[in-house]
Amino acid sequence: MDNKSRYYCAYEERYKAVHKQGYSWASEKDTPVVLDTICKYGISKQQKIFEIGCGEGRDSKSVLESGYKLLATDISEEAINYCKKTMPGFADNFSVLDCLSDTLCDNFDFIYAVAVVHMLVLDEDRNGFYRFVFDHLKDDGLALICTMGDGDMEVSSDISKAFDVQERNHESGKMMVAATSCRMVSFDTFEKEIIRNDFEIVEKGITSSLPDFDKLMYAIVRKKNKG
Repeated sequence: MDNKSRYYCAYEERYKAVHKQGYSWASEKDTPVVLDTICKYGISKQQKIFEIGCGEGRDSKSVLESGYKLLATDISEEAINYCKKTMPGFADNFSVLDCLSDTLCDNFDFIYAVAVVHMLVLDEDRNGFYRFVFDHLKDDGLALICTMGDGDMEVSSDISKAFDVQERNHESGKMMVAATSCRMVSFDTFEKEIIRNDFEIVEKGITSSLPDFDKLMYAIVRKKNKG
C-alpha cells in the first residue's frame, strides 16, 4: 500500500512543504504531561520508553535530554530525518515506523503518543493503534495517550481530502500545506475505545500543550487485569 492510499500519511507532505521553506511545523515547546507522567509513576532511566508519532521531536528532545532510554518513531521519513538532523547526538534514537502495519521484537515499560490517535479517523485504524500499544507494552507497563479534544466535541475530517493542499495558519504567516486528517472524539468515546482494546484507565484528564494544543484529553492506561 503506497502512502497516497493511507490518508494518515499526509503529514509527510506537510512536513516536506514546511521544511522546504526553512521552518518547523510545530513549536519546540514540549508537552508537560509527558515528563510529569514519567516522574509521577517512577519510570526510571534504566527502563525502556517508546514514543509513537514523535513528529519533529518536540517531546523526544526533552525526554532524551533528561537522560531517559527512548526510542522515538514516526510514520514520516521526513520527520525522522528532521529529528536526526536537529538532534545528531540522538540520531540512533529515531526510527521510521507505521504503528498500523509494523511490529517490533521488543516490549517497553512506558509508551506515549501525543496528538497521534486523533489523526486516525477510521475505527479499524484507531483499534490498530491500540493493538500496537498493547502488543508492545510490558505486562506491568504504562502508556500515556493524548488526543486533541475538549471532552465533548465529536468531529471527523474527510479522509479523501487528506492530501489536498490548503491554506493553514503558521507562526510565519499563511502557508499552503496538506490538509491531513483529524477525528476528535468525546471523553466517553475515548474511554470506550480504550476499554474495548483491553486496557484499564489509571488516570485521565484534560491538559494542554501550548502553543500547539490548548486542550488535550489524556489517559494513562495499563493492560487490563485478566484475573
